[in-house]
Amino acid sequence: MSRARRELYVYYRVATRDLPAALRIVEQAQHRLHVQCPTLFARVLRRADEPAIDDVTLMETYRADEGIDDTLQRCIEEAAAALTPLLIGTRHTEAFVPLAGDP
Repeated sequence: MSRARRELYVYYRVATRDLPAALRIVEQAQHRLHVQCPTLFARVLRRADEPAIDDVTLMETYRADEGIDDTLQRCIEEAAAALTPLLIGTRHTEAFVPLAGDP
């Protein structure tokens, strides 16, 4: 798959009690990835319309000036392996590309 300025959107659920640990893992991984790829812009978000009673849905977003190629995507997935024990279900990764005329 080519870069084509791909952006990644990764979502998954964790127990509310595990949220602080999950955020630490993700933020540390995103920092390491940014050091490896300085044009990488990564964020972690929590679903807004969901009460954080038992579990929460998190979303990681990744974009880079040159796009996300297969190698960088593999690095992102490998960095997330530490989350595995905290996941409820699986991580879902979706790739999108900007529409024509989008900067």
